[in-house]
Amino acid sequence: MPGSQNTRQDLARLLTDLQQLRAQVETGQQMLLQEWHPWLEQASCPAGIANLAAYVSLRRHDLRDLQTRLTQLGLSSLGRSESHVLASLDAVLAVLRTLNGEPLSLADLARVGRSMQAELQQLPAQTIQLFGRSAQKKVTVLMVTLPSEAADDYDLLRDLLTAGMDCARINGAHDDISQWQRMIDNLRQASRETGRHCLVLFDLAGPKLRTGAMNLLPPVLHVRIRRDDYGNVQQPARIVLDSSGAPGQPGINGLNPVPARLAVSDAWLQLLAPGDCIRFHDLRKRKREFVVETRLDSHSVLVSCRDGAYLAPGTRLTILADQPDHKLSGRNESDRSCLTGAFLAAPARIQLREQETLLLTRSSVSGQPEQRDKTGKLLVPGRIPASEPAALDDIRPGQSAWLDDGRIGCLIERIDAEGAWLRITRIRPGGDKLGEDKGINFPDSMLRIPALTGKDMQDLDFAVKHADLVGLSFVQRPQDIRQLQAELAARGASHLGIIAKIETRQAIEQFPQIMVQGSSHGRFGIMIARGDLAVETGFERMAELQEELLWLCEAAHIPVVWATQVLENLVRQNQPSRAEITDAAMSERAECVMLNKGPFVLQGMNLLNSIITRMQSHQDKKTACYRTLPW
Repeated sequence: MPGSQNTRQDLARLLTDLQQLRAQVETGQQMLLQEWHPWLEQASCPAGIANLAAYVSLRRHDLRDLQTRLTQLGLSSLGRSESHVLASLDAVLAVLRTLNGEPLSLADLARVGRSMQAELQQLPAQTIQLFGRSAQKKVTVLMVTLPSEAADDYDLLRDLLTAGMDCARINGAHDDISQWQRMIDNLRQASRETGRHCLVLFDLAGPKLRTGAMNLLPPVLHVRIRRDDYGNVQQPARIVLDSSGAPGQPGINGLNPVPARLAVSDAWLQLLAPGDCIRFHDLRKRKREFVVETRLDSHSVLVSCRDGAYLAPGTRLTILADQPDHKLSGRNESDRSCLTGAFLAAPARIQLREQETLLLTRSSVSGQPEQRDKTGKLLVPGRIPASEPAALDDIRPGQSAWLDDGRIGCLIERIDAEGAWLRITRIRPGGDKLGEDKGINFPDSMLRIPALTGKDMQDLDFAVKHADLVGLSFVQRPQDIRQLQAELAARGASHLGIIAKIETRQAIEQFPQIMVQGSSHGRFGIMIARGDLAVETGFERMAELQEELLWLCEAAHIPVVWATQVLENLVRQNQPSRAEITDAAMSERAECVMLNKGPFVLQGMNLLNSIITRMQSHQDKKTACYRTLPW
């Protein structure tokens, strides 16, 4: 019959095409392995690297037409071949040969099946090798970045372990050795108490480009009051009066507010009792009052204020004593008064607007805000130092720059002895402010900065004594992994696992070589650090890129840590968004998911556990799992 004849011809052509593809993939695999040979640290090629080479070779072909022809026959489209490329091709070829009338070889089918099964077991085995017992209990490992409070809040560590934390991340860019040590001591004690094993990842700070120090503002505390649309006070400002001898300091506003502190004398502080009123005149000569709410400890008292005010060192605070039977009744005003002490001034910030200019300096001298005339016209651009001045030697005019983790876009206009002159090209309407210690990205530039800084070398001495895993930040090339491996070996710590954080465009360009170098070390994983990576590659590419990285890591049998802003709104504000719920569901395809620190991290862990548990019954990597549905 004509239809049967056409079908046989189609099957023959499909078989020929797939045989040719199989041969081309194997040839490409061998060429890639030869190319990657300098990054292999051992005589035999790991199975994951051989499969990665086959996968990269396969993906250099456009397979869409071939996939359509295969699925029309009810065969595998090769769309789930990441972990076992050649075995997948061989399995489909065996079926096609049978359909074309060739004798079925049960021995060949058994061989293909054994090969596929062996490779399917590699990624779970590597995950257990990297994360230990934590990876044996459930499919997805939960990692949590420890906040500074974990150094002194034992209950927090115990609660995190009870909620399911498998790996505690210590960020080497924050806190210090004494705080890290207390975090680990608390963690080990909580682990013994709860019976839950927990790994420690020490994340080296790396050469993160940031804005440097700014000149200090005048030492003034601005007391801000939150009001509703009718001007009514929604929440009074709260301030701590502190007699410990430390200078006063402004509070931290935003997602996790901390009250400002004013320094006062200890003898005066001891006179205060809950309910007392304290009167003062602020810098604008306005009469204001504090009300004592509670005593926090022997050297601090919490007060509230229902009106905005500006205070500076030397502000006179006077306890009112006009109530009957008050303990200070009859005392003169000097006995009831105290002058506020020294105050830590906040650093200045630069006001930026679209199409204005900013100077990123080579100098270590503190930056200065811009100067404007009375109409707001820019007279002198603001200037701020770069934390790594050497990086300015590697950038060129016409390239892009991003500030404050991608919030402010710039074009490099020129580079001179002073530094880099940046033109603001993208900023929110009305402008924005730039302060110190904000991230800088040069996505178009190949920066020749060392992967390990002097600080990293010192921190590594601590890490090898206390950590199970070491995170390498801002990896750009396989040589960066090799350097860390050498430093670990020199400290007798080659057994520690390495997690390479992928957050630069250069790392994407050399991603296979980075995986080859890392896999030859032994315990190795990849962290997709999506924050900096989105800035470097463009936010519009992030969804596509994280998919590609997951595929490549699965092909190489390398565990992945899904990181940055997972359930961020929930962790910080106790209010998840719909978008981040979907993102959390997608994170199930990684071997480990990381939550950042925040006041509601326990709620974040509970929700993440619930989401992942549900999704694991619906999906395995890219494969939909058809469990029963309720309809």
